[in-house]
Amino acid sequence: MEQSAASPEPPGPRPVLGRDSVQVPDDQDFRSFRSECEAEAGWNLTYSKAGVSVWVQAVEMDRTLHKIKVGCSRHCALTPSDWESPSETLYDVLHDIEYRKKWDSNVIETFDIARLTVNADVGYYSWRCPKPLKNRDVITLRSWLPMGTDYIIMNYSVKHPKYPPRKDLVRAVSIQTGYLIQSTGPKSCVITYLAQVDPKGSLPKWVVNKSSQFLAPKAMKKMYKACVKYPEWKQKHQPHFKPWLHPEQSSLPSLALSELSVQHADSLENIDESAVAESREDRTGSAGGGEGSDDDTSLT
Repeated sequence: MEQSAASPEPPGPRPVLGRDSVQVPDDQDFRSFRSECEAEAGWNLTYSKAGVSVWVQAVEMDRTLHKIKVGCSRHCALTPSDWESPSETLYDVLHDIEYRKKWDSNVIETFDIARLTVNADVGYYSWRCPKPLKNRDVITLRSWLPMGTDYIIMNYSVKHPKYPPRKDLVRAVSIQTGYLIQSTGPKSCVITYLAQVDPKGSLPKWVVNKSSQFLAPKAMKKMYKACVKYPEWKQKHQPHFKPWLHPEQSSLPSLALSELSVQHADSLENIDESAVAESREDRTGSAGGGEGSDDDTSLT
């Protein structure tokens, strides 16, 4: 995808998945998400290197709120006997919450809360932000849909009565976030990560720039490395336990949709961090370490 010479003004954010109440996404929602992942109009290409491209879209209603889209095309060096297919493995890696704790160095805490349907649940995720920004967390309704050799995983923020905002973290809002995984052959696939998240604060410009120029590409590279190491790791950690493929394996308690409500951004405290400067440690670490400096020792 190339940046268009005259991108039309992007539309403002629509309600969460087009709804004002909590509902499990339907086929139309999945089609809409896929279309947005594949769309070109309104997106500005900010990074393109080594198979990774990053596009950013400023939302008209709030110029501090951005959508980011990251595309990554990878060819697997493993043999088919080692890795069934790149798209299947990537789908498993994104679902496997225990493995995420191994490869996602940004995660503080993550866990599943309850099951809604065979392809939807509610979960908690907190993550480290670039210093000295405050760390964030979210409660999301996540849903997924296999489509042959392609897959979609997407989420949006909800409120759960037992998990109110914490004092030590800023509760962010996922307006719509997810992954589109598309198989391009027996040993290759393309993943598109699309995120529209309200971080609940006025962020400094360096955060937006760093996200698109460094953090997003680095995250894709780490994800690729995690995929390469996943088959070996999974063989040692409940190799047949995949409730996202076999819902009968899930031990999560069931939860009625009526127990949840949509998490609207305007109901949360807004944190002004626009004047916060990047820490010297992060600034020198980013410049000196580069994208290839990830520590993979935990992926065993």
